[in-house]
Amino acid sequence: MSSSFRGVRRPLAVLAALVLIGCSDGAPVPAADGIAVVAATAQASDIPATFEFVGRLESSRHVEIRTRVSGFLDSISYREGSRVQAGQVLFQVDPKPFQVQLQAAEAELSLQQARLTTARAALARVRPLAEENALSQKELDDAIGEDKAAAAAVEAARARVEAARLDLGYATIRSPVTGQSSYATRAEGSYVGAGPDSLLTTVAALDPMWVDFSVSEQQWLGHQSRIKSGRLRPPAGEDYDVAIVLADDTVYGETARITFSDAGLSPETATLLVRATVANPDGLLLPGQFVRVRLQGAVWADAVSVPQRAVMQGAQGSFVWVVGEDGTAKPSPVELGPLQGDDWILFGGLKPGERYVVDGAIRVRPGVPLRLTDPPAAGSSPAAQPGGPTRG
Repeated sequence: MSSSFRGVRRPLAVLAALVLIGCSDGAPVPAADGIAVVAATAQASDIPATFEFVGRLESSRHVEIRTRVSGFLDSISYREGSRVQAGQVLFQVDPKPFQVQLQAAEAELSLQQARLTTARAALARVRPLAEENALSQKELDDAIGEDKAAAAAVEAARARVEAARLDLGYATIRSPVTGQSSYATRAEGSYVGAGPDSLLTTVAALDPMWVDFSVSEQQWLGHQSRIKSGRLRPPAGEDYDVAIVLADDTVYGETARITFSDAGLSPETATLLVRATVANPDGLLLPGQFVRVRLQGAVWADAVSVPQRAVMQGAQGSFVWVVGEDGTAKPSPVELGPLQGDDWILFGGLKPGERYVVDGAIRVRPGVPLRLTDPPAAGSSPAAQPGGPTRG
């Protein structure tokens, strides 16, 4: 073989090697029967919608236990941190000074009642004599004035008796609600008084509980827009079922109901405060707990959903591979809605009846033949598993 012919073969061999290297580093070369992918047919259906927020539990009645009278604290009658009942005695202020005040007020009332009796007897004697002109009109007027003054003094004395009785009652401090008690801020023997330092403890009602969560302005506007456009159909009267998900991912057994929505957005956070009320008969929920709040009952009307893994990201945004009649695929841009469970709700781009690639989409290239298989019979079709929470 001539040296000139060997010189020609060497460049050809190098070129062939470069071609092979390029094929191995770039897109995979499809087999003769096409790239194997799993494809599904897009379907439109009503899909249950779930919206998730972060919430915080609050007591429906968090009561500060304060003293209304001044005196020495005789006793603390509850175990700190225990569950207390409405009407249960918590503290006892020394009642003896108030008992003395009540006795004095009752004695004053008896005295004024006796004076009233005397004044009325005098008026009864004076009135007939005045009518017969046996006494002057001035004497009659004086008798009438004495009677009215005595009656007023009786009423004033009776009011002082009621005030003394109230003070004596206030010396025994009871819980106004059933709930969880806190620690006592004062020790036995301490002097307590009405005013800023009158706090003795707090009691938090545990049944029912409040769940407060915030909805951002963007979420609120998007929600209203989707309802107006018909994409989202809320429950009748927008009466959502509210599920409470605890920190260990268990769903609380009682369903909550929305009972309050603030009149406007918070100027500090631009969020809307929403409150749900939930029964807590066993005391499992405690104030201050953070939970996940799931609003259920709405429906995505005639919606198309696709598995999250079917959506690709390109320079122009999100797309799915749509399979044509010739067995090849082309990218179809899609408008993503919320991510619900493992599926994207689509607001546009993929039409019902179109076939799209579910698994193997990362290997697909435009114009490359595909070998299609259906999803497993266990049910990974778009509308088969719609019930997960919406994120984003």
